[in-house]
Amino acid sequence: MKHYTLHDGVAVVTLDQPSVNSLSHALRSFIVQALDAAQADAAVRAIVLAGNARAFSAGADVSELGTPRQLAEPILPTVLQRLDAAGKPVVAALAGVALGGGLELALACHARVGLDSAAVGLPEINLGLIPGAGGTQRLPRLVGVPVALEMMLGGAPRSARQLADSGLFERVVANDVVDAACAVARTLAAQGGVLPRVRDRQPEAATVAAQVAAAREQLNPRQRLQPAYAALLEAVAACALPFEQGLQRERELFLSLVSTTAAQALRYQFKAEREATRLPPQFQAEPRAVEAVAVIGAGTMGTGIAICALDAGLSVLLLEQGGQALERGTQRVHEHYAGRVAAGKMAQGAAEAAQARLKATLDWANLAGADLVIEAVFEDLAVKRDVFRRIDAHARPGTVLASNTSYLDLDAIAAATARPQDVLGLHFFSPANVMKLLEVVRGAHTAPDVLATGMALGKRLKKMPVLCGNAFGFIGNRIYNAYRKQCEFMLEDGAWPEDVDGALTAMGFAMGPFTVADLSGLDIAWRMRKAQAATRDPRERYVGILDELCEQGRLGRKSGAGYYAYPDGKQASTTDAVVRSLIEKASAQRGITRRPLDAATIQRRALLAMINEAALLMAEGVAAGASDIDVVLVQGYGFPRWEGGPVFWARQQDRSTLECELRELAAGAGPTQRVGDLALLLG
Repeated sequence: MKHYTLHDGVAVVTLDQPSVNSLSHALRSFIVQALDAAQADAAVRAIVLAGNARAFSAGADVSELGTPRQLAEPILPTVLQRLDAAGKPVVAALAGVALGGGLELALACHARVGLDSAAVGLPEINLGLIPGAGGTQRLPRLVGVPVALEMMLGGAPRSARQLADSGLFERVVANDVVDAACAVARTLAAQGGVLPRVRDRQPEAATVAAQVAAAREQLNPRQRLQPAYAALLEAVAACALPFEQGLQRERELFLSLVSTTAAQALRYQFKAEREATRLPPQFQAEPRAVEAVAVIGAGTMGTGIAICALDAGLSVLLLEQGGQALERGTQRVHEHYAGRVAAGKMAQGAAEAAQARLKATLDWANLAGADLVIEAVFEDLAVKRDVFRRIDAHARPGTVLASNTSYLDLDAIAAATARPQDVLGLHFFSPANVMKLLEVVRGAHTAPDVLATGMALGKRLKKMPVLCGNAFGFIGNRIYNAYRKQCEFMLEDGAWPEDVDGALTAMGFAMGPFTVADLSGLDIAWRMRKAQAATRDPRERYVGILDELCEQGRLGRKSGAGYYAYPDGKQASTTDAVVRSLIEKASAQRGITRRPLDAATIQRRALLAMINEAALLMAEGVAAGASDIDVVLVQGYGFPRWEGGPVFWARQQDRSTLECELRELAAGAGPTQRVGDLALLLG
């Protein structure tokens, strides 16, 4: 609903369109109509534009993107021009969120009053775009170029309280924001004369140029790969021009970005993430209540999970089998919160309250008080089965039992209990209190309400929960394993580790696979390989370089050397003679004449390996939807978000070419390599 009411000479125009006042064509039309009515009413001396408690406006209506209604008048720039040119003062009363076009709406008003908790921001960069309705021109004029750029380049909202002294707000209040806005509106009306329009402020050109240049120097390599960052800086630089010229330049840059692959990929990823968090219809159920969580294992992963739960307001029981291990884990939790307080990221009282909800114990009988138990012990099937037998003996009926396994067979773990219907996988990524991805793994007997509980818990922990079927490595590690193997094949074929890592970081990956391996420790993969050795098909193409590195004690960064050496703790830029000798020996044993691989070839082979495995996963029902695969790779494995994910990438390619390349890739991987059905990914 939308409202227009009169309060002692002030027309209060209230936006109240479910759920967050998205700027649909209907809402834009209402604003213009209400503005016209107020302008024509002699009893109205000023106007207040307000939202509801949840939102002033969250910006564009995503359901209209790409439809005729998005471009139907009044479009947002028209609405803002009408506000800007109004003959009576217009004051925005901000509560809830004011994001993107919603903040641009407020910027076009003659003054702004904010509830101190209101969240404001221009997050368009997260969709590969820039503000397109004056944000790059009005915000710098109000708060200065450095603050405006910090808000727009970061994309994260800030509270009105944080921006109280920035120049954005006339007033920031603790309550009654509409009343406060009415008071400001009456003051402006009483002053008469020229209204304070943002457009009339003109920044000094040399200062703007210097500030934009400084911001350009601060862009990181991944930002430089995305066209929106350079476009944003150019748009802000245009605020040194006369206002109308600056608006025109902003609009040109905005429109140039809309059809870029990066913007399409980011919009796709945004929608894919929303879809991934929803259970398919056949699994929908009411989740079980969870307020008390038990975490078994007080190592790095276990304590990270415990911190997640504490931050979400849950009570946490941390269980270990040895006193020293429990003490170390408890200390790790306390140090985390002490660090948050010291960094000014958490209030002392909030940190103390979180730690007060933690109970450390060696007594398995305490599991009886938990609503959900998460096992986070050593990645060994026998160890985990033993833990689940003990959980089964102590957890009360109806408790959800979760394993944090990253590779192992969830059904084999669940079989150690008398209640496999209560068992699911909750695969956190390290560090668990930082990484957003959470794979929620469905076993053969997992009950729908248990899956619903896992997904609901993920959301409560502020994670990105994605449903997976039970298979080796689930979605993420299964695809990463195929990607890593292909990168190892490329070592034998002629590339050096730095060639592969450099090509993939140049594409936008956070790190290359060999840098990742060194960072996590080569012995982790080595143990897994040895455990699988008895079941490995002898016809499989197997690269033993990692094994030989481990046998020489080169376990990665922690040992001072792995694929790379680490003099003074810093990674060498190239591999040393020891590694190159091992690689050359592997090539010779395979009968391969080494040939250099260029970056484009490395990138394409890596992507082909990913999409082939993605197609195999879809055929096996491991992923509920193809876009879920992209969410997992982006959220958990450093795949460049602005590339959308391997499935999105595949959909931009020629299908017949891809099918031919997948067959060639399989031929190079040996007779055991299967070729996936692209129809399952491309439709």
